[in-house]
Amino acid sequence: MILTVTLNAALDLTYRVPRLRPHATHRVTHVAERPGGKGLNVARVLAALGHDTVVTGFAGGPTGTTLRRLLADGSRPGTLTDELVTITGPTRRTIGVVDESTGESTQLNEPGPEVTSEQWTSFCERYARLLRGARAVALCGSLPPGVPVGAYAQLVREAHAARVPVLLDTSGEPLRRGLAARPDLVKPNTTELAALTGSTDPLRAASDTRRRGARAVAATLGPDGILALTPDGTWRAAPPRRIPGNPTGAGDSATAALLSGWLEGLPWPDRLARAVALSAATVRAPVAGEFDREAYEELLPQVKVTEA
Repeated sequence: MILTVTLNAALDLTYRVPRLRPHATHRVTHVAERPGGKGLNVARVLAALGHDTVVTGFAGGPTGTTLRRLLADGSRPGTLTDELVTITGPTRRTIGVVDESTGESTQLNEPGPEVTSEQWTSFCERYARLLRGARAVALCGSLPPGVPVGAYAQLVREAHAARVPVLLDTSGEPLRRGLAARPDLVKPNTTELAALTGSTDPLRAASDTRRRGARAVAATLGPDGILALTPDGTWRAAPPRRIPGNPTGAGDSATAALLSGWLEGLPWPDRLARAVALSAATVRAPVAGEFDREAYEELLPQVKVTEA
């Protein structure tokens, strides 16, 4: 199974409005409610691709109860097992407002609940147990208050001690510290790369990120695709055309694609083609953690992968 870690899980709410205007009252045409947070989105996509996944992290309060109920709903080719640690603080909400006239999304993210030292210890014990059955682990998203800023570095080292490969997808100081533990793959976007390295050139910033400790870097470039620097080579993968829609969760689908391709033994160019096609198909879906399967199958053979 694949283990995904979401320390700052969320209940995702997506509102659709005909046109988003500042300082105006809006009539919402559609509301969607889904379990959210990067690792949960990754797990849902992996399960839809047929992989058995386990999710862990924290969930609490009425929003946490709703999140877990939604997580259990749905039919998927792969299993999705809930191993979230229950805490007293309420799980945060994230609110996405989609402007139907443009397809653009505005995101509002609440802060996460306070995690006590006892709750962190309970999580670490559960994580160690789950690692024993994992083929790979994805450490995803921000850290809630109370969790040590070096948490991801600790979790990377524990995974390596258990001989489990690690993908890290976070930002800021947690990413900076996590790199020192030498994760097998990191998946930043261009904004996160620039904040980490000070360079706005993706190739230079990704090279710097490898020097800081990452064994491989897959940098998402928004509508321009993905750039990957690996021990086996450097590639760019791009969609055949710009795909309109809601980009929320597209990066998480890329993470799921990279993990699935990794475990299936695909060469890097094929992994990247899958990641770009799945990201684009997620843009076509109404909410994060889901993708348009027909669009994915149509786009996959059209993705262009070149050596960089």
